[in-house]
Order: sequence, then structure tokens, then C-alpha cells
Amino acid sequence: MKKMSLTFVLTITTAILMVVATSCALHADSTKEPVQASTDVGQKAKSATALDSEYIIGPEDILDIFVWRDEQISRTVPVRIDGMISLPLVNDIQAAGLTPLQLKEVIVNKLQGYIDNPTVTVTVREANSYKIFISGEVRTPGIQLIRSETTLIKAIIAAGGFTEWANKRKILIISNENGKEKRTWANYNKIIDGDSPDVIIKRGDTIVVK
Repeated sequence: MKKMSLTFVLTITTAILMVVATSCALHADSTKEPVQASTDVGQKAKSATALDSEYIIGPEDILDIFVWRDEQISRTVPVRIDGMISLPLVNDIQAAGLTPLQLKEVIVNKLQGYIDNPTVTVTVREANSYKIFISGEVRTPGIQLIRSETTLIKAIIAAGGFTEWANKRKILIISNENGKEKRTWANYNKIIDGDSPDVIIKRGDTIVVK
């Protein structure tokens, strides 16, 4: 009788230990997943921040300038055609050609003579300077707002495609390089067939489809 009781106790003890071990293993696995997820989220956040920091400010953009604890300087300002913005105390500041982070550093340096340890945030409210122009034989000619460089094919698609009278073999692209006008001709049919590379269209470029 005692042998049976001892065997019974050992069996129950072994079962309990197996249940505890299984529970611990499951708990360990469940704690690993959130750590991995948070790492992925952190990487995505860094990528998004990097993308925003690479944006180059241009004329007609609208910027939110926030100076911590100073509502009189904090405001929403347009970037003028000359590339400048105006702020109290520091007057005109060159904004075009800078990233938001670079402009922030410029503003901080200028405010240091008036404010102790200024904390500044620069955000692009409206990216109006990234635009291209397309005219001629496309279905919806006009201005296209873009976030970064695009291609000729994407620009034609955004314009609704060609009209039936379009000359796809000779498309004019007008760009500005170092203050000088540059004219390039592209053959859309060759690009589609893979015989020529797609043409990069930059901010301010004009596409003319005859």
C-alpha cells in the first residue's frame, strides 16, 4: 500500500513539474515577441525621420516654426520667391536650399543673442515647391506636385496619358542647371520598349508633349 502511495505521489509530482516547465517556456516565448515588434517599430520610425530630414525646402513651401515657451516668435511662415522667411527678432533668414534640420540650427544660432538656450522645431506644413509642369498633348496638362524626383513615365501617367495627336517619339524636357536652361529630348516609345532608360524629372522641370 505504501509503495502504491509513493508511486502515486511521484507521478503527480512529475506531472506538476511538466506543467510548470511548459508554462515557463510559453511565457518566455510571449515576452520575446513584443521586444522584436518594438525593434521593428523603432526602425520604421528612424526611417521616416530620416526621410523627412532629407527634404529640401524651396520657395512657396509653408513652414511651422515653433520656439518653445515663446508664442510671439512661433508662427507659420511662407517661403518667399527669393527663398527667405521672416521671423521676429532675427528678421529675414535664408530657408530655400536647406533641410528643416539645417534651418532649425540657423534659427537657433540667430536666437541665442536674444533667448537663453532656444529650443526650435521646424516642420514643413505644405510642400508646394516640389512641382513640375507638363503641357501639350496630354489629357490633363498643368502643375504636378511631387514629393521628390520622379520619372517621365510617372509624370505622363499622372497627366492622364497622351492625347491621340501626341508625338511620343519627341518629348521636350526643360530643366534648370546652375542657372542655365537645359533642353533634353526623350523618346517615350523607346523607354517603354526598354531600349532607353526612363528620364529623371526634377523639381521645377517642364515637360512639353507636342
